[in-house]
Amino acid sequence: MKITQLRNATAIIDVGDHRILVDPMLAPKRALPPLRMFGRRERNPIVELPENSATLLAAVTDCLITHCQKGHFDHLDRAGKRWLRSHAIAVHCTPHDAAYLRQRGLNVVPLAADHQEPHPFLNGQIRTVPCVHGTGAVGLFMEHGVGYFMQFPGEPSLYVSGDTILTPAVRRFVEQHRPDVALVPAGGARFDLGHEIIMGVHDVIAFARACSGITLANHLEALSHCPVQRTALAAAAASAGLHGRLLVPADGETLEFTA
Repeated sequence: MKITQLRNATAIIDVGDHRILVDPMLAPKRALPPLRMFGRRERNPIVELPENSATLLAAVTDCLITHCQKGHFDHLDRAGKRWLRSHAIAVHCTPHDAAYLRQRGLNVVPLAADHQEPHPFLNGQIRTVPCVHGTGAVGLFMEHGVGYFMQFPGEPSLYVSGDTILTPAVRRFVEQHRPDVALVPAGGARFDLGHEIIMGVHDVIAFARACSGITLANHLEALSHCPVQRTALAAAAASAGLHGRLLVPADGETLEFTA
């Protein structure tokens, strides 16, 4: 299995004959609106896609969406939709998102709604894991979505957490199912008011300690409301004794994992 970090939450999972694009935000730098109302109102994304992105995208066979409604353009933007339509990519998503994505002309393949059991997916199996994308008043306006736990023959098991804070349910899930690799948001995103809506440094360190496998951090240095820097997270991982267990890939970087 290979995992390539493109930008923000957008990644490519290379497993067997499949290249799975996760949550495509493909717009050029500064093409999308700000995510803060006060202070420095930067347009997003704040960095371009990596130079090798066109080559990487050319091999994609499938797409997987964790959440996309209520204006979450950082997981599926207009450029991402155009690209998926033009390449007739199969878009795997929850039943909740299926009608929304069909209305946008995408080739939708809905997954089963049951969170409790795994279901067939490509040449393996998948199950959904509920996310909590912020709490309190902010949480009421968020699309909470899901994470995905995937297992393929002869490959490491993979948990893509989706946008979530570290909840007791997420901690229990990784302790029980022991994914070999976990891909989690680590940018500490927050709006002008309220608490973090995804994991920040403290939560990612706690997650990596609870996870028996390797944790990859993404959702970093791409959006104006995500303050966590890669250098700070890497330093915190080293300080916590998580060298080799918490990895912070650069945009465009590919990491390979074996079962």
